[in-house]
Amino acid sequence: MTPTRLVLASPRGYCAGVDRAVDTVERALDHFGAPVYVRKEIVHNWHVVQELADRGAVFVDSELDVPPGAVVVLSAHGVAPEVYENSRSRGLQVMDATCPLVTKVHVEAKRFAADGYTIVLIGHEGHEEVVGTMGEAPDAIRLIGTVEEIAELDIPDPERVAYITQTTLSVDETVEIIAALRERFPAIVGPKKDDICYATQNRQNAVKELAAEVDLVLVIGSRNSSNSNRLVDVTREMGVASYLIDDESSIEPAWLEGVDTVGITSGASAPESLVERVVDHFRELGATQVESHELVNENVHFSLPLELRRAVG
Repeated sequence: MTPTRLVLASPRGYCAGVDRAVDTVERALDHFGAPVYVRKEIVHNWHVVQELADRGAVFVDSELDVPPGAVVVLSAHGVAPEVYENSRSRGLQVMDATCPLVTKVHVEAKRFAADGYTIVLIGHEGHEEVVGTMGEAPDAIRLIGTVEEIAELDIPDPERVAYITQTTLSVDETVEIIAALRERFPAIVGPKKDDICYATQNRQNAVKELAAEVDLVLVIGSRNSSNSNRLVDVTREMGVASYLIDDESSIEPAWLEGVDTVGITSGASAPESLVERVVDHFRELGATQVESHELVNENVHFSLPLELRRAVG
């Protein structure tokens, strides 16, 4: 038995921040020519990074690896203040592709720290977004990733505590942690508006609805994509089998045993071309029905970085 029906989650794939970041590298290559240097992965998707590298983008671990005076694009995940300082000292032409929603969290961190708060950052240690956010107020921020870690927090003044969150976490997971923080620190304050990215929330809500009508959910995204991993987690929490795949070559035949309907979604860093490849793969296996389950229609758009707009005129 092979799957006969495919249901595509909508919304899925690129969010406005990722679209802006990828477009920034492409436009920079068009205007300045190769090489254009990119600090870290512009977005967390192997296919996207490889395609840009083929066009002449050079990915580096640090701005210190960029030749003086060269063009460098900063990734969508945001960076610590020292990255800007290092870039200025090397005379780099910086194209800052930090997602505006990540910038919002950086602003909150600086504001809370300036007001004397100890800041609890809910996020995953080592993630580039978390590293950048912690760099805004390293002495004031405490990082946690689970409810259990709250008991270990060392807070000098329980009356001056604030929380912020990584933008790509599971909505349900974050709600639980924030509730536990409020229980331990009744005076804790948070951002005026939820830090969880609109696209992260929309994709999680969409996959929840999708999971209710399929036998299996495949999430297209790279291993280091936080929001893609959360889509798998959310689906499994609903009792539905789910796997993270880079593309159609990652699909294991054993996953499809006894499966008639497959749900397909993609993380915010995965291009639609990968969805099309997966759909074509299932059509070759014998799937005859392909339909879309639409939750909301996203129409968010972020302008290109100011530096790039000035450069291209």
